[in-house]
Amino acid sequence: MERLTLEQYREMVNEIIEFKNLYGSLPEYALVNGKKIHKEHYIDMIERVNKFVLEMGRNPRTVDIRS
Repeated sequence: MERLTLEQYREMVNEIIEFKNLYGSLPEYALVNGKKIHKEHYIDMIERVNKFVLEMGRNPRTVDIRS
């Protein structure tokens, strides 16, 4: 899996936020359909999506796992 759909991305972010709220820190990785996405990669994804939304005014259709 090289990219996530917008729905997969949103679900992953929700799980990361839930983990942070419970444990006070970000998880070392996120699981999406059995695939591990390491912390540095999901942080990069979130930053890229936020930048895209600010610049384009809309959500992307898909999100690449690695830049």
